[in-house]
Amino acid sequence: MEPIDDLVGRLGRWSAGRGPLFLLLATRLRQLIDDGVLPPGALLPPDRRLAGALAVGRTTVVAAYDTLRQEGRVVRRQGSGTRVAPAVPTPGPRVAETSNPLFLHLLDAPDDVILLSCAAPLGPPPELTRAYATMTLPADDLGYHPAGLGALRTAIAGRYRSQGVATVPEQILVTTGAQQALSLLTRLLVAPGDGVLLEAPTYPGALDLFREASAGLLPVAVGPDGLDVDAALRLMERHRPVLAYVVSCYQNPTGAVLPPLKGRRLVERAAALGVPLVDDEVLADLTLPGGDGPAPSPLAAYEGGSGEGGVIGVGSLSKVVWGGLRVGWIRGPQPLIARLARLKAVHDLGSDVPAQLAAVRLLAGFAPVQAARTRALRTGHDHLRAELGRLLPSWTCPPAAGGQTLWVRLPYGDGVSFAQVALRHGVAVLPGRTMDALGGSGPYLRLHFLLGPEALTEAVRRLARAWEEYEPQPAAPHAVAPGAVPAIVV
Repeated sequence: MEPIDDLVGRLGRWSAGRGPLFLLLATRLRQLIDDGVLPPGALLPPDRRLAGALAVGRTTVVAAYDTLRQEGRVVRRQGSGTRVAPAVPTPGPRVAETSNPLFLHLLDAPDDVILLSCAAPLGPPPELTRAYATMTLPADDLGYHPAGLGALRTAIAGRYRSQGVATVPEQILVTTGAQQALSLLTRLLVAPGDGVLLEAPTYPGALDLFREASAGLLPVAVGPDGLDVDAALRLMERHRPVLAYVVSCYQNPTGAVLPPLKGRRLVERAAALGVPLVDDEVLADLTLPGGDGPAPSPLAAYEGGSGEGGVIGVGSLSKVVWGGLRVGWIRGPQPLIARLARLKAVHDLGSDVPAQLAAVRLLAGFAPVQAARTRALRTGHDHLRAELGRLLPSWTCPPAAGGQTLWVRLPYGDGVSFAQVALRHGVAVLPGRTMDALGGSGPYLRLHFLLGPEALTEAVRRLARAWEEYEPQPAAPHAVAPGAVPAIVV
């Protein structure tokens, strides 16, 4: 049986909604089961014990358990207690499609909707255009490089060495963007039911991958200083997850930065426990000018020695250069990279060669490209915060030190229900709850600041009109709707 304190913590604000308490409790337990946080066969606390821990009547817990029993999610037997029902394999792919409106907008974005949900630069920089215009393709090459072009692996390894991380080209796998990097790692390392530690909230593209793999999610709350390292280490010691996924620098979506001392402690304890630590570094190059100084080193810098430890770095050029340049990478121990290269070969035989050649050129003169991008981000960041302060002064909107997004808190209500109203007014926003496996972040929105000043002003005007319509409504329930599927977004 999972310790009752752990279960109560995972239930979170389960009662913060409208309707009978037993239905709210059943809703939250249903999500924990469907997300794999409560795996098949897990023994749930007895009725009276859980009722006492939650300060509710025993009949509330009994009714919630019975609701889940009727749905086939739990099994209740006299003398053996209440258990999560065994997983029933189904034929075909686990996820055939998504019905999430945001993902559909990415597939076919309406012309009249401003997307403040998809955080990606609009259009390539001139350096990328020149790189393609002056490119010479190899004349005596098959074009299949499952691990990536040697020149690009060498360039990426050099970037890590410049950050104090000992790296050789054989520790680099070139991928078709960071999303493929995470997908390959998930496919290789995670089997159905395996525990995966992750932040709450977190990058929703990773959350989707872990759910699609039927992983048992072990979410840990994120605060102003990033991941709650103490809580993460307790979960690691108790559950020994097959991997831990963190965004240590400019955390997506909160923008938090994990302090170096906490990062070092996380790396050292994860290594001692044998838990691979995936550090998503995609946003680490986006330090806003005029802030608190350069971004901290990647977590791999705390391994020391040869850099062949348990930290796995994931990077990409999509945020500094352009989302259409599908070049990402994984940095890790050589045996892992070799296994990943074989897996990648099965899927695509290697990433696009012209894109990799362009990436080599860009990395050779990366500083001006990066500087231009971060200057534009600073302008957008300041303009969006100013417009939100002018037109929506009741919203809480702290500044960001880096990255591309603001983590905005509504004064009341729920981000999911407000996002529906906002969409009717022609602006798409990303609700916090879609990124939070703990079921929290209900009052939050993630808004990017990558558009020009005029577009950002118009977006905030639309949000203000939506808020005028939404404001008289009572706060929506904080319980997560059953069956909700977060979108794959960037």
